Amino acid sequence: MKEINIIGREEEKQLLEQVLLNSRADLVAVYGRRRIGKTYLIRSYLKKHIALEYSGIHNVETSVQLDNYCQALRQQLNNNIALPAVADWFAAFDLTARLLKKKMRRKKAILFLDEFPWMQTAKSNFLAAFEQFWNTWACRQPHLAVILCGSAASWMIQNVVRNKGGLHNRITQKIPLQPFTLNETELFLKSRNIHLNRYQVTQLYMAFGGVPHYLEQASAGLSAAQIIDKCCFTKTGFLYNEFSDLYKALFDGADRHFKVIRALAAKPAGLNRNELIKICKLQSGGSTTNLLEELSASGFITAYVPMDKKSKDSIYKLTDQYSLFYLKFMEANRGGSKGTWVRLSDTPAWKSWSGLAFENICMQHIPAIKKQLGIAGIYSETSIWRSRGKGTKDGVQIDLVINRRDNCINLCEIKFYENKFTIDKRYAAQLQQKKYIFQQETKTRKQLFITLISSAGLQQNENSIGLVDQQFTLDDLFVFWQKEG
Repeated sequence: MKEINIIGREEEKQLLEQVLLNSRADLVAVYGRRRIGKTYLIRSYLKKHIALEYSGIHNVETSVQLDNYCQALRQQLNNNIALPAVADWFAAFDLTARLLKKKMRRKKAILFLDEFPWMQTAKSNFLAAFEQFWNTWACRQPHLAVILCGSAASWMIQNVVRNKGGLHNRITQKIPLQPFTLNETELFLKSRNIHLNRYQVTQLYMAFGGVPHYLEQASAGLSAAQIIDKCCFTKTGFLYNEFSDLYKALFDGADRHFKVIRALAAKPAGLNRNELIKICKLQSGGSTTNLLEELSASGFITAYVPMDKKSKDSIYKLTDQYSLFYLKFMEANRGGSKGTWVRLSDTPAWKSWSGLAFENICMQHIPAIKKQLGIAGIYSETSIWRSRGKGTKDGVQIDLVINRRDNCINLCEIKFYENKFTIDKRYAAQLQQKKYIFQQETKTRKQLFITLISSAGLQQNENSIGLVDQQFTLDDLFVFWQKEG
């Protein structure tokens, strides 16, 4: 296929290319958080193959949804000639099959149903009708691919990917669309003639994350602070009201989701399930499990399993950059004027918070760290590690632990500074103590390496020599790495 100007998404484009080349019917599920670029990817890459595209409408009655769907059938598949009225979704999909037959010749035809979860309205039997459509007709059409796309990632996973009814094991390809990496973010900005150095790009990433539609709001010739100020702290800014709109558009009854997000924002080190239940006053059963799965599937929170623990001991952390930024800085400065962020970005609160935000970014770029360590091909497990301390001894925390199959462990310290990081005697002693406590409490016999990840690098001195085994900078996080699934 002729190369299309889509930044990043290399793995996803390969999967879509396979769909076009397959000599079988394909049922593809594409899901990911709002504004992540799902529709853009499908429209751009498969433009010449889309026979019918319809996007579900949020919060409307079944009759409205059906009328709009049939209008799309008339316009896109029937040369704008009137079609017979349909009474329900079973009739609508029967009509779809009859019209699509004319489009399926030698090349693959695509039926693209965007915002698929919104097409399912109360008592509409929509999902049952689609199941019948796929199982009795569509699955037998080698020149047809049906792409189901949705921002409600949890709904897509539960009702499509893990469907236990008529769509059980029918999905032939899953494409979970993730935020841009730092590498992709830099490429995206450059494609729009926005040339920021990597420290500035990282500052922008701390507020926007790798969400393409947020990054589209950046303007050339402005610093990261100016871009953030314009988008987040002015009433006409694109992200000024995004926080509440974001969750309400994705989740029914979003109040519980807000509670969890706020609780995790207040505890950067994370909370376990029982702590969340207590703080947020949640039920201890399956409803909380579903709630946490919904937030995880949509990319807002991440569960980390501490070293030598089980999944039930997972620590949940808020990892959506925009949500973290909104709750820390935007919410309390809603009445700010132009220049609010330029002022706030020079305060001790920002300097302290940026360190935590950078830790979060590093955790999301572990494949890049492993690639730079030269261990991309070695099986390893990553985790956080905490010692609670005993008696008068204070507990210690290691930001990132990479436990490797080759009998080595990287104990990673993460620092975000504009200039090179300098290790003084006190901090050197702390690092030695952390390493000692980790070795004693885990009783590991593996080789331990102290690894420093800092924004501007390490200033070598007598305290760092012989103590820090490897050190990486922002440049190492900006490398391209192959995503998994």
